[in-house]
Amino acid sequence: MNGNVYIPIAVLAALAFGFAAFSVVAGRLTGPRRYNRAKLDAYKCGIQPTPQPIGGGRFPVKYFLTAMLFIIFDVEIIFLYPWAVTFDSFGIAILIEMVLFIVTVFVPFVYVWRRGGLDWD
Repeated sequence: MNGNVYIPIAVLAALAFGFAAFSVVAGRLTGPRRYNRAKLDAYKCGIQPTPQPIGGGRFPVKYFLTAMLFIIFDVEIIFLYPWAVTFDSFGIAILIEMVLFIVTVFVPFVYVWRRGGLDWD
């Protein structure tokens, strides 16, 4: 295999690293330098905060379920996009594997949906 195939990947990695380094440096240069109690205090939107227990409060389980669902669907898209781009070159076996993959993601989604995990209270 020719080594030139990896050049776009290396360029993308260099761009990502450069953007991350630029963001960190720009944040340090433009960020606030004088801290006071008002700046360090939590943001308040007009609602009186309730006292939190020592060590922080507990998040509801629905929060984590929703976060995991988003991660699962992001991973599914990561696998589906390259498959969709090169769909014509694959055979029927890959089509069957993709259908099984989609079913393995869709069945838990329906389960969470039926259990009320997607209801926003």
